[in-house]
Amino acid sequence: MGEESDESFAKRLEAAERRSGLNEKDEKATAAERDEQSLPALALRAGTEMISALIVGVAIGWGLDRWFHTRAIFLIFFALLGGSAGVLNVWRLVKPPQA
Repeated sequence: MGEESDESFAKRLEAAERRSGLNEKDEKATAAERDEQSLPALALRAGTEMISALIVGVAIGWGLDRWFHTRAIFLIFFALLGGSAGVLNVWRLVKPPQA
């Protein structure tokens, strides 16, 4: 059991080093794998960022409107604020990293 756990730990450590960029011997292979997997993951994350920010904004606006007994003032304001926060999050996600 000791040898299996040591091998498992070594494999997990190597995978973590590869992900963080500390292990440079497999850099080309991991870059190709990352490019193949990144587009669907990026699209899913971008959609999730947009929807979640909008839902949070609408929920806050709806709650404030119910609390203060107003019509849809806060709902509209926070829906716009949540939508713009979602766009900002997606923009930060897809912009190229600064060198």
